[in-house]
Amino acid sequence: MKIRTAISKDYDLIYDLVKIAFQTAEVSNGKEQDFVVDLRSTQGYIEELELVIEENDELIGHIILTEHEINSQNSKIIGLYLAPVCVKQDYRRKGYGAELIEKSLKKAQKLGYTSVFLVGNPEYYSKFGFRKTSDFNIYNSNVITEEVCLALELKPKSLRNLRGTIDF
Repeated sequence: MKIRTAISKDYDLIYDLVKIAFQTAEVSNGKEQDFVVDLRSTQGYIEELELVIEENDELIGHIILTEHEINSQNSKIIGLYLAPVCVKQDYRRKGYGAELIEKSLKKAQKLGYTSVFLVGNPEYYSKFGFRKTSDFNIYNSNVITEEVCLALELKPKSLRNLRGTIDF
C-alpha cells in the first residue's frame, strides 16, 4: 500500500474511481466526481492535500481537503473541508479509508491548518476525533441536519471561544 499526493496524470483515473465508488456508497448524489474536478479549480484547492492510495500499482482510494471559510462574529477563519473520500468497493472495510484520512489530517497539521470540517457519519468519524460542529458553537447555514456536520481541532482549542457559521 502506498499513499501519495495526486498528480495531474491521475485525474482521469480519480474521476472514474470516485464515480464508481460512489455508485455503491451509502449516501451519494451521483455528482461526487464532478465535485472533485470543481474543487481543483477553486482558490481553496491545496495540491498537497489531494491524496491517493495505491495497492499493487492500482489506484484504489482518494481523498481531498480544501480550504473552507468559517464566518465568526468578528472575522472569517480558514479551516479545511474534507470531502469526498472514497475507496474501491473490493478494498472497503480493510482500513484503507482510515489510512487516507489519518495521513491527510497529519499533512494538514504539518501545513499549519488548525481545523477540519465535514458532513458525514458521526459514528465513523468520531474515531478520528470529529465532533458535531455545534459542540464548538459553529452552525451550518443550510438545511443539512446538525448531527452530520462535524469538526475536528487539529490544534487543541483552536475552535474555542468561536461562534459562527459554516456553509457545507
